Amino acid sequence: VSGSGTAGIVLPEKEEKVIAIKKGDSIALPFGVVTWWFNSEEADLEILFLGETHKAHKAGQFTDFYLAGSNGIFTGFSTEFVGRAWDLDETTVKTLVGSQTGEGIVKLDADFKMPQPKVEDRDGFVINCLEAPLDVDIKDGGRVVVLNTKNLPLVGEVGFGADLFLIDGHSMCSPGFSCDSALQVTCTLLVGVEEFKLLVLMGKEFLKLISLLVLSSLFLGS
Repeated sequence: VSGSGTAGIVLPEKEEKVIAIKKGDSIALPFGVVTWWFNSEEADLEILFLGETHKAHKAGQFTDFYLAGSNGIFTGFSTEFVGRAWDLDETTVKTLVGSQTGEGIVKLDADFKMPQPKVEDRDGFVINCLEAPLDVDIKDGGRVVVLNTKNLPLVGEVGFGADLFLIDGHSMCSPGFSCDSALQVTCTLLVGVEEFKLLVLMGKEFLKLISLLVLSSLFLGS
């Protein structure tokens, strides 16, 4: 959503990809992917995660497994068991299990060295919606970018796509609805205004700048 940073992505049986991320980037992450996210700047790095959760351990919540930290998946096993499972010596196992005492978001030392991103690692993983070719471009009205398997192949493994609408001031998006999905998630960015009006069926809603809205299938919005 805003800021810049670095992401590490490991697909099953693949080498790690280290990617520089910035405002406007969209990344498709299939099931079972290992990731880490790092902010090297003073400004906040804000990321919006969207995904299917109805089959999660707790419906409606992401099922995350942390590899390190006090709530890491290895902390429930003895060091001897972990060492035998991955053929590691005791010193390495203790470092793996106990070196990070925090959980979730942790503060790193200033001199801690993180892997450096590679430009070529972005290919096939990331598309920047603010720089991508426009699918719709209306002068003084707005722009639309559609994410699909053509510009971001991994979208096919995720199971859903996305549309980014950038609507200029005193403009509107024509009425439309989703007929081929259970839900339609809309994140709308507006230029030069602080709030806007959304019409859903016969109701009216006022939403703030950069709003997230979920519409059920066949709900008409404008």
